[in-house]
Amino acid sequence: MRPMKIHSCLFAAAALLTAAPAFSQPYPSKPIRMMVPAAPGGVTDIVARAIAPQLTESLGQSIIVDNRSGAGGVPGTDTVAKSAPDGYTLLAVFDSFISNPFVFGNTPYDTVRDFAPVSLLIRGPQLVVAHPKLGLKSFNELLALARSRRAPLMFATAGAAT
Repeated sequence: MRPMKIHSCLFAAAALLTAAPAFSQPYPSKPIRMMVPAAPGGVTDIVARAIAPQLTESLGQSIIVDNRSGAGGVPGTDTVAKSAPDGYTLLAVFDSFISNPFVFGNTPYDTVRDFAPVSLLIRGPQLVVAHPKLGLKSFNELLALARSRRAPLMFATAGAAT
């Protein structure tokens, strides 16, 4: 390679390396959207709205809670999966985030590939309860009762994926 070409290439490389910091911006430089794939008023929404003011204060940018309910949270979660991976769209999820691929079959996102965990916000107990007249003392007793009956036991749940 000729010396002039080498010098030109080195100059161009140096110019590119020094220009990159000039284009970088401190994070966050704009409001952050926190997607809640559930209706307003639910546990996930309440937690998101409780931490949003604290995050706003510590980051110096607004945190906008955006509820997108329906279909077990799949549409709202998919919106985040398809958003730019720039840290300006966060997802506050609940337990159906993990179970939806098994309940609905194919979801338009992959919970492992398309998301990176940031923080555990809360832990909520999940309970199985029965009428006291059944006299059950353990989950194993409930299973034994269910297996011994001809007719299925009736149950209630907050949703298919909860």
